[in-house]
Amino acid sequence: MTSRQSPPLGRREFLRTATAGLAAGGARLLASVRVAAPSLGVGFVNVAQAAGIRHQTIYGGEDRNLYLLETTGCGAAFFDYDHDGWLDIFLVNGTTIEMSAASAKSFIPEASASSNIPTNHLYHNNRDGTFTDVTAKAGLLRSGWGQGVCVGDYDNDGFDDLFVTYWGQNVLYHNNGDGTFTDVTAKAGLAETRTRWSTGCAFLDYDRDGYLDLFVANYVDLSDLKTWPRPESGPCLYKGTSVACGPPGLPGARNILYQNNGDGTFTDVSEKSGILKTHGTYSLGVLVADFDNDGWPDIYVANDSQPSAFYHNNRDGTFTDIAITAGCAYSQDGKPQAGMGVAAGDYDCDGWLDIFKTNFSEDTSSLYHNVGHAVFDDVTFAAGLGMNTRYLGWGCGFLDLDNDGWPDILACNGHIYPELKRLSLDIHYAEPKVVYYNLGNGRFKDISSELGGAITEPASSRGCAFGDFDNDGDIDVLVNTVNDRPQLLRCDSTTPNHWLKVRTLGTKSNRSGIGARITCVTGSHRQTDEVRSGGSYASQNDLRVHFGLGQASKIDRLEVRWPSGQVDVAENVGVDQLVWIEEGKGIVRTVNLRGK
Repeated sequence: MTSRQSPPLGRREFLRTATAGLAAGGARLLASVRVAAPSLGVGFVNVAQAAGIRHQTIYGGEDRNLYLLETTGCGAAFFDYDHDGWLDIFLVNGTTIEMSAASAKSFIPEASASSNIPTNHLYHNNRDGTFTDVTAKAGLLRSGWGQGVCVGDYDNDGFDDLFVTYWGQNVLYHNNGDGTFTDVTAKAGLAETRTRWSTGCAFLDYDRDGYLDLFVANYVDLSDLKTWPRPESGPCLYKGTSVACGPPGLPGARNILYQNNGDGTFTDVSEKSGILKTHGTYSLGVLVADFDNDGWPDIYVANDSQPSAFYHNNRDGTFTDIAITAGCAYSQDGKPQAGMGVAAGDYDCDGWLDIFKTNFSEDTSSLYHNVGHAVFDDVTFAAGLGMNTRYLGWGCGFLDLDNDGWPDILACNGHIYPELKRLSLDIHYAEPKVVYYNLGNGRFKDISSELGGAITEPASSRGCAFGDFDNDGDIDVLVNTVNDRPQLLRCDSTTPNHWLKVRTLGTKSNRSGIGARITCVTGSHRQTDEVRSGGSYASQNDLRVHFGLGQASKIDRLEVRWPSGQVDVAENVGVDQLVWIEEGKGIVRTVNLRGK
């Protein structure tokens, strides 16, 4: 996040990228082209309060921030911690400078559900549209400068565990399988000897040994608030107003890769793996995906005020940052951007995963089209995403709004300077969300105003997670905010389109199936996605992979390529259901949710 003024965005190479974007996918795409978004039949309603999610996320000063630390906010997670088939919710929380100084610690262990101290929150899904706060019962009460969250079964015991990042000490919570969690940070070898500012995170099996490793992004390397610059020290200005300083000029932190030893402990292999060789720093959003289709997970990181990093997996335990040569380090003008959130999706259904990244205000978000083998083309303008320049983007994701089989995009926005509330500008602190509808021809249409309501209502949003919390076949959105109540945006759809959800159960591969690539074929239409930990901005999406199917009455072929190399195939699979696929066995369980 930087207060620098971005130069006017150029259109050089616009015609070339437009041609590439429109041609992507060939005849298969042209047969399905829609020249405009149809009558949507889809809307979002913020049901957070009615659902029982009523706490407030506290993060820094409400009207003025003294330090950069107060600006980043925190993430959110959809995950089924008790494996009952219904998504539960975990929301990271923050604190204030005053509370932090009073505690003189990076966290407050004595926080309780009845105290005024802000804590993280775990909400159990009651399966009727409501949730119950079970934070204390689950052993997850903790306060401090919370940042991000990611989920994965690191010990392969069948229950997904929870990792939470902080300015302070990160925490690994082991899921005990009985509704409770245990802090195993020190036992697992993840305790730090100094204060770090960690942000995004993701579990991944980078060496494909069947155990989930852990990647942690880090932002600024400042351990004591007394040493941090204040607005007057620069002076640090935005639009002539004194604001929190940074990150340019502050010492950038380095990212960390932990290898899972297979015995419940981890080893820091950042230097050995080559992660420390990257020039990028000020890292925020983390995205893991197999971008070159070689069966090995790569790591993409959105950096603030620096080129993005793309750690290519060399398949020998090491990584090489190839972001510049791959074409996904800079803007279309060749400038470093202030990247925040990041998401992967095969928006043109050509079998290669593309990248969407949110950036600072007075810039656009970025859409990098994967033209094959992890070579990217910036098609932001060609795809129709270059019009919005006012918003400061955070959490984001690909989601199929109307289940037509073409992934759309949703991005959450919110500025970092609460001082903007006092100014009369066209840039505001609270900002609307943006939804881009996939036209099926390589282009998108901004349909935010058509959706209205919960989409266009301004908020200072940060992390967001995507998942179907009510199991009705459409994708809902969980949003964490700054000094406001979280939002649970329920998607209500009247479209007749079908869908399928896939939950992976690894055996030789990690039990969560993270890294498994799933291909869904209906007629001539082929969709590809992966089971993914982390992503968006410091958040965790549903580990169940969702496919919209349009009017298809069955899935002709459903293929899962596991990290182990095992390939499982099912044919003539029914629609409107949740299926569990176990490595080596195929579909082992189904739940038909049609007509729910």
